[in-house]
Amino acid sequence: MALPIIAVVIPAYKVAHHIEEVIASIGTEVQHIIVVDDACPENSGQVASSIKDTRISVLFHDKNQGVGGATVTGYKKAIELGADIVVKIDGDGQMNPRDIPGLVAPLIANIADYSKGNRFSSVENLESMPIVRVLGNAGLSFMTKISSGYWTVTDPTNGFTAIRRELIEELRLAKLHRRFFFESDMLFRLNLLGAAVADVPMKAVYGKEKSNLSVTKTLFQFPWLHFVNHMKRIFYSYYLREMSIASFELPFGLGLLVFGIGYGINAWASASAAGVATTTGNVMIAALPIIIGFQLVLAFLSYDIASTPKRPRHIR
Repeated sequence: MALPIIAVVIPAYKVAHHIEEVIASIGTEVQHIIVVDDACPENSGQVASSIKDTRISVLFHDKNQGVGGATVTGYKKAIELGADIVVKIDGDGQMNPRDIPGLVAPLIANIADYSKGNRFSSVENLESMPIVRVLGNAGLSFMTKISSGYWTVTDPTNGFTAIRRELIEELRLAKLHRRFFFESDMLFRLNLLGAAVADVPMKAVYGKEKSNLSVTKTLFQFPWLHFVNHMKRIFYSYYLREMSIASFELPFGLGLLVFGIGYGINAWASASAAGVATTTGNVMIAALPIIIGFQLVLAFLSYDIASTPKRPRHIR
């Protein structure tokens, strides 16, 4: 069986001091290295162009499009070059290119359509990660599980990824988020296609490089974007494409919870205003819908978790 053609895409923005070392570390298993200069003020693309390696192709953006925009440009070029698997790696040195064989292994073995690095696979892998990033990534992981439907995937903002050509051709690339929400948005859209995703353990590497990701934007933009994707996924998966018992468990469960909580608060407030104790009947009328509603929501979550795509789409 012929070995797959592997291309590496490197979005380049303010990585002029690191990109040469990153490219030098990419092994011979990679046939194409695509560097996308995303209107970099440090001329990272020019630095990459000066490297003597016949595998390198350098593309330039006139305007900054963000890591997502640069990656999409790289994906399109990789398809033109005939790549079977496309790896995305950052140019700041936080990812070890020598881990590429392990990253693409699940795709070559037909275990997954898409694989990504996971710095949370062991405590040792987190030793060099700042505690603020550990906590932030833990929170983002939980939100991504809910919005994307990949309940077993962790470290969603990890940009060390590999994807099969077939998935790139099926994805609506124009719809992908262009900025730092790109990796999380990718998982949401892969779920809509039913793609199998694999987490690959990797060690976190942090040096003197400065992240371009704004903490403020993460705190205020990401929760809303996750909420929007979650609502879209629920609508597409449980009401538009097909109906199942879970399609009824969620609305009925939420409805009973809201009714029970609302009725309970109102009954308690009325009794307090009258200076009397809330009656047993009112307590039961409030408690029963809450208990049943909670059970229905749990049943929906159980169904959603069990529905996580596990078999590669290209095999199906």
